[in-house]
Amino acid sequence: MASEKVETVVAGNYIEMEREEEDSKSSKSKLSSFFWHGGSVYDAWFSCASNQVAQVLLTLPYSFSQLGLLSGILLQLFYGLMGSWTAYLISILYVEYRTRKEREKVDFRNHVIQWFEVLDGLLGKHWRNIGLFFNCTFLLFGSVIQLIACASNIYYINDNLDKRTWTYIFGACCATTVFIPSFHNYRIWSFLGLIMTSFTAWYLTIASLLHGQVEGVKHSGPTKMVLYFTGATNILYTFGGHAVTVEIMHAMWKPQKFKSIYLLATLYVLTLTLPSASAVYWAFGDMLLTHSNAFSLLPRTGFRDTAVILMLIHQFITFGFACTPLYFVWEKFIGVHNTKSTFKRALARLPVVIPIWFLAIIFPFFGPINSTVGSLLVSFTVYIIPALAHMITFAPAAARENAVERPPKCLGGWAGLYSLNIFVVVWVLVVGFGFGGWASMLNFIQQVDKFGLFTKCYQCPPHKV
Repeated sequence: MASEKVETVVAGNYIEMEREEEDSKSSKSKLSSFFWHGGSVYDAWFSCASNQVAQVLLTLPYSFSQLGLLSGILLQLFYGLMGSWTAYLISILYVEYRTRKEREKVDFRNHVIQWFEVLDGLLGKHWRNIGLFFNCTFLLFGSVIQLIACASNIYYINDNLDKRTWTYIFGACCATTVFIPSFHNYRIWSFLGLIMTSFTAWYLTIASLLHGQVEGVKHSGPTKMVLYFTGATNILYTFGGHAVTVEIMHAMWKPQKFKSIYLLATLYVLTLTLPSASAVYWAFGDMLLTHSNAFSLLPRTGFRDTAVILMLIHQFITFGFACTPLYFVWEKFIGVHNTKSTFKRALARLPVVIPIWFLAIIFPFFGPINSTVGSLLVSFTVYIIPALAHMITFAPAAARENAVERPPKCLGGWAGLYSLNIFVVVWVLVVGFGFGGWASMLNFIQQVDKFGLFTKCYQCPPHKV
């Protein structure tokens, strides 16, 4: 009876939201709603897949040169599954939190639920503060990485300006994302973004195979432990893009359908990342150790320029994905989150972009910064904290008995679920944060020593600096 009551509470509010959506369609143009306002399962899938693959597509060949081909493939599969598992845990905790609150007659129709609020509602303020710190810091640097990637990519089309100047320009362009209200409004952008990354991935694959192996190519990886764990944490970062899972779920009309979406998105992403990284590494081998952006080694053609432009547009979209949760946090902090005026909210959001812009200019190390963020922030934000939070939330027998979503029987029930969660926590803490943190920080410090902070043109040919 309890489970039936819970389902009624959850479904009831979602149906109300669907009716609101239908009403809104009657007052707006259907064309505008089609492009601008999404909340379906397909919208969520496009959002997850588009957000996950982003600029890291260009750095995975670099990681393969550090790891070797076999380790690169196996770690992509391993972290892809692990990332899908913790995204599933986050979705379960979201539904649990929302159901409990809606039993208390809390109305979320004018409020976007975020991960730190889920932790607060289920586990208290200390967990909220930890979640807020790691999530916001990760999203901040995730946005920084998108800006760095924009400057790195455009340089391969137009090298008349150095990468730092391009960072200034794209910082201003990306600031326009303040006008996109929420994840509902990324429908067309998510769809286009995935087409863009799909084109780029298959361009990298086909262009590398047609180019063939460079003369005297060597595939010596892995050679050093530091490089090995640096590459591994970049892959951990690749499949840890679900820091915006809660916001994407909240944008759905039926969030309880999210459970398998991230896994399906990951399976598609693997069809892009595995062939492209393998082909580029096969063609260029150890040359990638000093070329973290795959575009830098491929000859300039119309196809390459097209891929660069498409990735630039996609990075603009991904910047918005990473920044939108930060906009929400800032809006709530200054008290304008419930303001209906898009213009007022956009003005209030602008201060969020400034530190991102500044950090992208200080640390323009495209490639190494991914691994550093992966080991120090992603490891906790989207792997360790969700697994621990899930175990603690359902530790009391009463919580397990009244859980909205029970563990799949194929996993062995609660015992199997806890075993998996413990494995995730221990593995990521030791391998991801421990060894990965050590290796990526060492590599990052080497980049600072070699190029310096505020470097004008990272990894540019000497005559172009």
